[in-house]
Amino acid sequence: MKINVCIAAVATLFFSCSPKLLPPKVERNSGLDGYSYAVVPSTGTKNSTLTSIYNGYGGSTSQSANPRDIIAGALLKKGYIILPEVNSEQIDKTFIVNYGESGKRKTGLGGYTLEVTISFVSAKRYKSLCSCVAEGQGSTEADDIRIAITRCLDSLLN
Repeated sequence: MKINVCIAAVATLFFSCSPKLLPPKVERNSGLDGYSYAVVPSTGTKNSTLTSIYNGYGGSTSQSANPRDIIAGALLKKGYIILPEVNSEQIDKTFIVNYGESGKRKTGLGGYTLEVTISFVSAKRYKSLCSCVAEGQGSTEADDIRIAITRCLDSLLN
C-alpha cells in the first residue's frame, strides 16, 4: 500500500512539473486555396544522442530530424506536389516553405522547449500566405524539432 502511495506521489510530482507547451501562433493572410505545388528548400539534419545508465549498464540512442523531410512528408500527405525548384509554368499555384528555429524557452529543472517558425510564401508575389510559430519538447533536440514542426503544420494544414 505504501509503495502505491509513493508511486502516485512521484507520478503526480513528475506530471505537474512537466511544462505546458504554448499554443501554436498562426497567422493567415490568404491561405493555401488554389495552391497545388510546394518548394521546400534543403535544411540541415539535427542529430541528437540520448545516453542513459541503469544498474551500472549504459546505453545510448541516436536520433535525427531533418526539417525539410518532415515538412515535405506532411505536405505530400495533404496532396501537395513537392517541386525541386520554382517552375515558371506552375508559379501561380506554387508556394515556398521557409523554416527556422526561432528560440528556446527554459522550463525549469534544466529543461527547455525549442521553438520553430514556418512560413508559406507565394512563389509569384513573394508575399506571406500563412505562418506559424510553435514549440516542442521531447527527450532530445531532434524530438523537440519534430514535435514543434508537427504542431505547427497541424495548425496550418488542418
